[in-house]
Amino acid sequence: MSRELYVKILLSLVEEAGRIALRLIDDSHPGLKPDNSIITDADLAISRLAHRRLGKLIATGQHALIDEEDPRKEDYLNDAFLESTPFIWAIDPIDGTRSYANRMPHYGISVGLIKDRKPWLGAVYFPSLKELFYCDGKRAYFVKDPFCRAAKRVLIKPVDEKLSSRSVFILSDVVGEDLVWHSKDCRYMVFATAVTEFCWPCIGRGCGSLSRTHLWDVAGSWPIVAQAGLKFRSFRTGKPLDRLDAGLFEQHKKSWRFTDYYILSSQRNFAALRERVRFIKAGA
Repeated sequence: MSRELYVKILLSLVEEAGRIALRLIDDSHPGLKPDNSIITDADLAISRLAHRRLGKLIATGQHALIDEEDPRKEDYLNDAFLESTPFIWAIDPIDGTRSYANRMPHYGISVGLIKDRKPWLGAVYFPSLKELFYCDGKRAYFVKDPFCRAAKRVLIKPVDEKLSSRSVFILSDVVGEDLVWHSKDCRYMVFATAVTEFCWPCIGRGCGSLSRTHLWDVAGSWPIVAQAGLKFRSFRTGKPLDRLDAGLFEQHKKSWRFTDYYILSSQRNFAALRERVRFIKAGA
């Protein structure tokens, strides 16, 4: 199947998922999962949509879907499976579920397609903000008012902001719990939404981000950030995240959660940003 057809499937999926999210946002019936994270009717409906849309591809044995809401997702966390499956789809039906459950606009739908263990295609759609980020395997784009005639598409180009008192670094919501931020110039913001942390720096809304999250949170943004000249680098080792390996993730309590924190930034800014982070917990 051609790359263009895969892109069509990807964008069609996030478009319909966005309609579901908007339809349910005012009455999403938020509840708690066993791990005390939030789940809504929209998460479940979009999860079902993804399995339905990708079902024929999955049936070929060449594709797999790692879905945050799928109880079977742990079965795929091994290198033998990843090596034998050329196409890995990863979806977060609603990233930023807490924001969504409180009818805040900074939530997104994230879908990524990993090919031969490397990021290939990705889309992140913010329905309430009417913004779409996507990578077609060659280039990445930012689209205002997507999926309509008024859509305005802009090519995402490499960014490398020089750090200053104007700069904003986006931290995950573990600030104050796992880490503190030390900087007299660059300040931080917290949105508690991974897709905001990852996509916004691609268009200059912030100089980067730091988080420790799950595969489905990263997958849609992963090929997009590369086109913006940014990389996810391990806070501990500085090694770029450029390949899907089972050893990158926790194997027990929180499957598909990365073992390391990752800084998203340009190469120039990585060391300077890392110096501004102080971990509270030993060994973090």
